[in-house]
Amino acid sequence: MCHQTVGLIAGALERCGIATTSVTMLKEVTVKVRTPRALAVPYALGYPLGKPGDPALQTRILRAAFALLDVPGPGPVLADFSAA
Repeated sequence: MCHQTVGLIAGALERCGIATTSVTMLKEVTVKVRTPRALAVPYALGYPLGKPGDPALQTRILRAAFALLDVPGPGPVLADFSAA
């Protein structure tokens, strides 16, 4: 599924009252599609949760993405993940 489609589906779900959040590696596409809530990560395509075998990092990324659900307002909300 292409990156644009995921953002459009998230928007449709939000309009139906279902909150969404996503992880993006293509920040510029996410901005254009206006994905309701997204966390931009600095990793290569295919590795949205960073390097394999790093559960601590992967947990931090998922928690940061889920935390976007607490941000009030209609959005879009786009946050940058800091790996540091």
